[in-house]
Amino acid sequence: MTHTITLLTFDEVIEVEADETILEIAVEENIPYPFGCRSGNCGACKSRLLLGEAHMREHSSMALTADEAARGLVLACRAEPRSDCTLAVVNYDDALVHPLKQLVGEVTAVEKLTHDIAAVQVTLPEPMDYTAGQFAAVAFPGFPARDYSFASPPDNPTRLEFHIRRMGDDGVSAFVFDQLAAGEPVAVHGPMGYAFLREAETGPIFAIAGGSGLAPIRAILQSALAKPDAPDRPVRLWFGARTEADVYLEDELKALAAQHPNFSYEIVLSEPDAGSARRAGFVTDAFKADIETLGADPLDGARAYLAGPPPMVEAGVEIFKAAGLDQARIHADAFYTEAEKAALTGV
Repeated sequence: MTHTITLLTFDEVIEVEADETILEIAVEENIPYPFGCRSGNCGACKSRLLLGEAHMREHSSMALTADEAARGLVLACRAEPRSDCTLAVVNYDDALVHPLKQLVGEVTAVEKLTHDIAAVQVTLPEPMDYTAGQFAAVAFPGFPARDYSFASPPDNPTRLEFHIRRMGDDGVSAFVFDQLAAGEPVAVHGPMGYAFLREAETGPIFAIAGGSGLAPIRAILQSALAKPDAPDRPVRLWFGARTEADVYLEDELKALAAQHPNFSYEIVLSEPDAGSARRAGFVTDAFKADIETLGADPLDGARAYLAGPPPMVEAGVEIFKAAGLDQARIHADAFYTEAEKAALTGV
């Protein structure tokens, strides 16, 4: 059965079948609906269902909480209409629309950053405009596309960098780590994602990164610190890794801190080596302890950015909320594996 869907945000009306999602038809109709993962994991397409009924496919409770669902919020990428509906995108004034592009570029360098993280440099034939914190679907010959965050600021949108963590002995990440070389073609579809730097903001930035989640956070930090108002805003990073061998880009972080007195960072190891002088524990616990020492209202006017393993991101989001930061000012990118996405979505 076909249902009429009114999208108030765009002053558009679309027709959606009961087994289709509202987002997929909106995208087909070239409506600039904000979206990221398209699998119910990121929350970029969160909308308010003003009229009608919709069935929600499986999704992450971090992308849409039970409380939000009870208040009439839905994820357009998971919402199948059960009647005619009227929707409005949540926080659309905060949305960012870069034109989606599908480009084929060339790998120009592959550098091992740790024992299981590689930096892949890509040159495109034309610019792909994006904002720090976003990601793209990247496909190497013979492999399905995978989502990887832009690891560099968007200063030169024809030269991209992605940090790819090896997830096993086969598949895309193993190919990248063991065989990928300069000169290989690579397809890049993007940009996507909602956990991007809010460039108009001038308040404090608090960032938490875990593992290769440092990639988008790195781009956010570099972009924020390059702004003319950078000296006037505190910018703080908590970076969590498992062992010393998993720490990377520390020299770069040191250089940023030396260049920008308003920037500081903490590296936290969950499994420190014997005799390590590093801070030990979970990075989110370290952040929670630190935030309690920063005086009254340390998060006033702040934006929070988180990227990395889902448990870390989920814990960090809850800590920010408990500390009084409005959820609309918390921007999280949980790095779900393909298996985790399938388990969440039933696909």
